[in-house]
Amino acid sequence: MQIFIGPIAGAVIDSLGYDLPMLFGLTVMFSSTLLFAVGNSYQVLIFARSLQGVGSAFADTGGLAMIADKYTEENERARSLGTALACISLGCLAAPPFGGVLYEFAGKAVPFVLLALVCLFDGLLLLLLARPVRAKAVEGASARPPGTPMWRLLVDPHIACCAGALVVANVSFAFLEPTISKWMRETMDATEWQQGMIWLPAFLPHLAGVVFAVKFAKKYPERTWALAGAGLALEGLSCFVIPFCDSYLLLMAPIGAVCFGVALVDTSLLPMLGRVVDMKYVSVYGSVYAIADVAYCAAYALGPVVAGQIVGRLGFEALNVFVGVLSLAYVPALYFLRGVHGLQRGPPATDSVSVGTTPAGEYQTFHLLELNRPENGRLTNEDEPIKDHFSPTKSLNPFRIENQKNPFRT
Repeated sequence: MQIFIGPIAGAVIDSLGYDLPMLFGLTVMFSSTLLFAVGNSYQVLIFARSLQGVGSAFADTGGLAMIADKYTEENERARSLGTALACISLGCLAAPPFGGVLYEFAGKAVPFVLLALVCLFDGLLLLLLARPVRAKAVEGASARPPGTPMWRLLVDPHIACCAGALVVANVSFAFLEPTISKWMRETMDATEWQQGMIWLPAFLPHLAGVVFAVKFAKKYPERTWALAGAGLALEGLSCFVIPFCDSYLLLMAPIGAVCFGVALVDTSLLPMLGRVVDMKYVSVYGSVYAIADVAYCAAYALGPVVAGQIVGRLGFEALNVFVGVLSLAYVPALYFLRGVHGLQRGPPATDSVSVGTTPAGEYQTFHLLELNRPENGRLTNEDEPIKDHFSPTKSLNPFRIENQKNPFRT
């Protein structure tokens, strides 16, 4: 559902801004989370899960687009998006032990009620922050420029390369998460809490990867593509190590390395998407971060299905080999992104200039001289040169231009 709604959310955000779609997304997530708490039938839970996808599409895309819009300087944007990614990682990695412990000791409804309260609190904060921002926009009476259609962004080679890397980077999580618990139970007789605990310490490597990527981007902004490639390579090599771990404590090391690599890829490429839009298109970010959100969802939607088939037919070891080879095979493709930092803003898409706006690009302004009335059939300043407007060494009679190019054009 999030894959299908993501493009719609991007178009709505480009048209309306970020605050209202984010508020809508949080409201839907609040409702669906409460529905999880009270639902007991399969049909109700499926409906709640679908609503969760709708709300997440608007909330995730709106949040990333708002960060890219508010932080236009490259280092600030990388740091802010990195902070958001760290929070996303905390939610994903803390969810298994959080849900497991509360379900074990407090029942099914408690974790969902707590998450619904978090959505409610976040919505109230958004209302407080969005009101002055919207009021300022209304005072400025500035019309929002139309965003670039998503299909046009998808065919851009730089954006397509980034989206592919985001899919491949998250395939490791998407494939391992639904299959590693069964493998641990069969090979090392791991208990339920051990199966959930292997993911929680991985938040620290992910946070370290975000911090490292932000510092690296600040010092070597033209090498962020190489950092993303290093992250993908680290993920691939870590997947080769996972099947050889014989205890849950040893398993924490390669999983932490996978999280570190994911952080390098995400923190490097998400700001790069914003830069590509800034340099090539209109600086409206709803559609481009909807593409990023769809890329994440594609990995997690296909992960359980594909991973389950591979494990069922070939085994858990073959799954890790597949993920490792896929990650390493995509690394050379990131070399294509090496020129993104050197992109310069292109010419405007149209040559027309609206009244009251400043023309984009280079232009010259010419001033008209106020000439005296003719006396005795002759202009008093007919042969007077026009100074400081054309060449200082040439004279120009503004009334003898029949065989000349129009000097007043821009």
